[in-house]
Amino acid sequence: MTRKRRSFTPEFKQEAACLVLDQGYSVIEACRALNIGESALRRWVKQLSEERVGVTPKSKALTPEQQRIQELEARCERLEREKSILKKATVSSTGECNILHLSQNWAFTHGNDEGARVLSFTKAKALA
Repeated sequence: MTRKRRSFTPEFKQEAACLVLDQGYSVIEACRALNIGESALRRWVKQLSEERVGVTPKSKALTPEQQRIQELEARCERLEREKSILKKATVSSTGECNILHLSQNWAFTHGNDEGARVLSFTKAKALA
């Protein structure tokens, strides 16, 4: 028979760890009172004590301050990725990247605002 894996909220984890760190419970006493595993509680206690000194955890944070830090870090990473994509798009849309060569003598450029709408029709030699 398989046991279903339980999941706990960050608030519950923080309160369980506070029993050990702040209220003087031993890990075993807190585990029995809360009906949770000893290794899980030890992990939460370690994580909470690290968060209290300012270490941002790799897993989901327990304290509201560290949760906010994780949200802001994720937002910064997303914005950096977007910025990188926009830089690449800007670089690739300048110069001859917007030129479609039809033959040796003629070419036309197109814009990105309405797909492949023709903006100008010029001699390829004039573009060089």
